[in-house]
Amino acid sequence: MLGTELTFRARKRRLPDETADRMFWLAAAAAAMFVLVILSGAALSMLWGGRLAFQTFGWRFFVSTDWDAVAHKFGALIPIYGTLVSSFLALLVAVPISFGIAMFLTEIAPRWMKGPVSTAIELLAAIPSIIYGMWGLFVFAPVLADHVEPWLIDTLGNAWLIGPLFSGAPIGLGMLPAGLILGIMIIPFISAVMRDVFDATPQMLKESAFALGATRWEVIRKVVLPYTRSAVVGAIFLGLGRALGETMAVTFVLGNAHELNVSLLAPGNSIAATLANEFTEADSPMYLSALIALGFVLFVVTFIVLAFAKLLLLRLNRMEGAK
Repeated sequence: MLGTELTFRARKRRLPDETADRMFWLAAAAAAMFVLVILSGAALSMLWGGRLAFQTFGWRFFVSTDWDAVAHKFGALIPIYGTLVSSFLALLVAVPISFGIAMFLTEIAPRWMKGPVSTAIELLAAIPSIIYGMWGLFVFAPVLADHVEPWLIDTLGNAWLIGPLFSGAPIGLGMLPAGLILGIMIIPFISAVMRDVFDATPQMLKESAFALGATRWEVIRKVVLPYTRSAVVGAIFLGLGRALGETMAVTFVLGNAHELNVSLLAPGNSIAATLANEFTEADSPMYLSALIALGFVLFVVTFIVLAFAKLLLLRLNRMEGAK
């Protein structure tokens, strides 16, 4: 009888704990589902808002260079091209610099320097994008137009294969300035993540490599990078996702011209810049639908890029597990 009573009391004590655990599980699951609901709702609302453009132009909406608000002819190819090219240029600028910053802070910098430099990087991330855009328009663009772009045109404008990329007039606005400004903007995000993952490398692994006679560069290349490879790729794609959706900074320096031009010095356009510039000017249902359809296209492009990053990370993890 005594054993039965003790068992009954133990079960009564466990019941509140089981109920609380169940409630916590339901609350966490609801929070996770809320994210999916918001994501699906945003996508479906943009798809519904752009249905008129999709029904009218069909698949040609994605490959057409037309953008005529008077004739109600719209195409998304130029904004898509501008978004992808400017984001790719931003990665070319940001990834090497971010890698160098993270390596310096974790492996080279003296202890007294790490704090101020890390704080400065975090302050860069806190600057509003419109400030970057104004700085790019009033300070950076004139420097490019007066000193950098003329040199690029004279030096690389007639080069084989890459000459068309650096042809045109030095006006300081275009894909190249937009890519450089975007690169500066995403450096804090990529470098901060890289710094944290490099710090997470076990000190024992690095000390073992040093004990075997490895140099600092060999420790970085053969110990730190292999250990953090997946996280580094994730940091890069995090910066890319940030660059794809940037609006104000790109709007100031991209030129906002609906022209498909190979030259990086020529004005162009992006999806975010088109939405920012023209949404208040949409004076017809077709015009408004085309802009909302562009927003859906940007959503899809971002989703594809981040899904590719996830697949790449999974592949890297499987490769590391196989080793």
